[in-house]
Amino acid sequence: MLLCLASAPVYGQGGTSITEKTSGMDKRDGFFPIYWNAASGEIYLEIPALEQEFIYVTSMPAGLGSNDIGLDRSQLGSTRLVRFERSGPKILLVMPNLRYRADSVSEAERASVREAFAEAIIWGFKVEAEEAGRVLVNATDFVVRDANDVVRRLRGAQQGSFSLDKSRSAPVPSMLKAFPNNTEMEARITFTSIAPGRYVRDVAADPYSVTLSVRHSFVMLPDDGYTPRVFHPGAGYGSISYMDYAAPIGEAMRKHYIRRHRLIKQYADSVMSDPVSPIVYYLDPGTPEPVRGALLDGARWWADAFEAAGFSNAFQIEMLPEDADPMDVRYNTIQWVHRATRGWSYGSSVTDPRTGEIIKGHVSLGSLRVRQDYLIAEGLLAPYGDSFTADDPMLSMSLARIRQLSAHEVGHTLGLSHNFASSVNGRASVMDYPAPYAVLDENGEIELEAAYATGIGEWDKVAIAYGYAQPLPGDNEEALLDAILQRAWEDGLYYITDTDARPTGAAHPLSNLWDNGDDMVRALRHEMAVREAAMARFGEEVIRTGQPLATMEEVLVPLYLRHRYQIEATAKLLGGVTYTYAMRGDQQALVEPVEGAVQEEALEVLLDVVSAEALRVPESVRLNLPPRPPGFPMHRELFQRHTGLTFDPYTPAAAVATMVFTQILNPERAARMAYQTDRDATLPDFHGVMELVSDVVWGVSVADDPYEAELQRVVQQVWIDELIGLASDREAAPAVRALVGERLREFAEWIPDSRVSQNDRETRYYRQMVLADIERYLFREYEAEERLAGTTIPPGSPIGSEARRQMRHAFLDATATDWCSH
Repeated sequence: MLLCLASAPVYGQGGTSITEKTSGMDKRDGFFPIYWNAASGEIYLEIPALEQEFIYVTSMPAGLGSNDIGLDRSQLGSTRLVRFERSGPKILLVMPNLRYRADSVSEAERASVREAFAEAIIWGFKVEAEEAGRVLVNATDFVVRDANDVVRRLRGAQQGSFSLDKSRSAPVPSMLKAFPNNTEMEARITFTSIAPGRYVRDVAADPYSVTLSVRHSFVMLPDDGYTPRVFHPGAGYGSISYMDYAAPIGEAMRKHYIRRHRLIKQYADSVMSDPVSPIVYYLDPGTPEPVRGALLDGARWWADAFEAAGFSNAFQIEMLPEDADPMDVRYNTIQWVHRATRGWSYGSSVTDPRTGEIIKGHVSLGSLRVRQDYLIAEGLLAPYGDSFTADDPMLSMSLARIRQLSAHEVGHTLGLSHNFASSVNGRASVMDYPAPYAVLDENGEIELEAAYATGIGEWDKVAIAYGYAQPLPGDNEEALLDAILQRAWEDGLYYITDTDARPTGAAHPLSNLWDNGDDMVRALRHEMAVREAAMARFGEEVIRTGQPLATMEEVLVPLYLRHRYQIEATAKLLGGVTYTYAMRGDQQALVEPVEGAVQEEALEVLLDVVSAEALRVPESVRLNLPPRPPGFPMHRELFQRHTGLTFDPYTPAAAVATMVFTQILNPERAARMAYQTDRDATLPDFHGVMELVSDVVWGVSVADDPYEAELQRVVQQVWIDELIGLASDREAAPAVRALVGERLREFAEWIPDSRVSQNDRETRYYRQMVLADIERYLFREYEAEERLAGTTIPPGSPIGSEARRQMRHAFLDATATDWCSH
């Protein structure tokens, strides 16, 4: 409903008209006309009509450059449905509460829900002038503000208490734009602090004065020609949801619709048809070659999926015109984003919060990812020897990864969620996280030709069909969607997403990040073989001539930890259960525990991983790797060390042992193992698992080689530390804590009687120390002793530690309504 202001009293300054007030200003006409007063540095916004809903989007055209903090160039903020309301001399920007609605033709029924749940007033403007039903407000303070919540974000990241400095903040006149369907306003804003944090100091030109950009976009709502599509948890989409208080009693109140673009056939009665309007994406012209070509190639893969769904020429990709604005909501864009350290890429979108219709897809690709992939390949191939190949297989592998990454992030902006189970179907989806697959040829040489798959996967075609396929006239949409999913289930295609894959204690053995294959145990053994082959020839040949020898460690870390994700995948077999997102009537498989023999095989290979033989760092490395030279300081991508400047040959082993034992002793996994024998006595019980690990780790004879003997002691220490940690975890199941406590008491009884050569003082002293650690826990008076500091593991997934990932994602959850990362 539009409220005309023609007969309303004039609240402007002395009855000033808009024409008079804006005389001499630079007008940009469009959806909301804006005026720039160069003399005063002010922005005036003309509101054509009140009570007219539109979409308000915030974003960050210029960022901080810190992956850890996450204030990146081109980052989308929140997407909100808003309207302008008048209250006397004020204009209020109001955000309705769309989480609670009444899908009813009755205005009274809709009003009762609207009035029951709090709305939000985002801003209040003073009326400056009005004319012919239009209102003019001064929007300067609205534009020049912390709309992206930077202050709270920096404080939450423990980067200091910053505040907005208005004296060093101002609108950007060249970025004040108005188009028929959207209006764009931008400002440069400066934040100051007397004590900035380390991450800010690492990247900012002046960490005490950090200048970023903020963009405000007012976007016209789409017309009513879009039809929302119902959400199914097994279809591979993200969703919008709300509570419908007009739903009939006895029916579900929660309504779910998938997020997707609008795509309509030109010829509705044709099985294959061009769309009325294709989905077009534009690539950042700042992307260099050869990455540019790889990104274009990967994004184009989606055309095949749309063809399989009945659309020809539906998905296109072009270069963004030089004069176009990548933040303009009229463009679906892929941007090449630089940060100081490697990090996640993101697929975000501007979505109509009423219906789930995607208005703008926006991909942000971290530029350092390709360099990390190159580094991984260098470690595998050791290419810089006498037989250096000119065709650069490292670059070929890296570009193959970039093609896949492009397709993955674009997939998010088409509405798709991660499918972390697709690797068991032969790389059936680009929406998985793929690990580079290396093979050993008949001569034991490593080959990377098939490191990454090419093209869209079978699951991707299923997902696009569910979201975009159009029923023929006379056909039923519900029946069409059911048939699409039924065929996928019959074909054995799996779909499991983030909530069931990311947690350390996740139970589904087929849903994993950065894994390969459908047999987790076999895959881990394969990764161990590849790792062993590469480690055997690791040396100076992994770096180019002229590089400091100390930088071999940068290459060593991802190679030594190459099997880290396959370790996680294999550990999920312990206490694991397979399941689907079954709906009643789907006829899908229900919850099934992993067979006992498979769990036992998984434990066996995990224990192989922590054997001294598997943990050895090559002598050529541990004896010859020099300290860091000037200009090449220590950083988090290297192994922790207790040895000061020199390389520590034991902390890599501690890192791997920590990976393995934290997985085995995860409290949730331990509880499932403790309980699973109640269901099936043939499954491994948790006490037996701990007993077997203890026997293998502690029952082994002390190695004659002093290096291997110390590796054994490192692994033993990590196992005891993790046991004490689990026994001390008040969130762990009582059955778990009881079993772990008993295992520690058994250790305390065994250690004094364990046989150690009188000549092996190190082992004797070490075991006395371990016994003291256990007794401190067992005989504590009230609380367990503070847990000993563990080994820090170098980052794996792009942004590093899980804590930083969660911190960053929590911020995005709070500020960006539709995003996904890779």
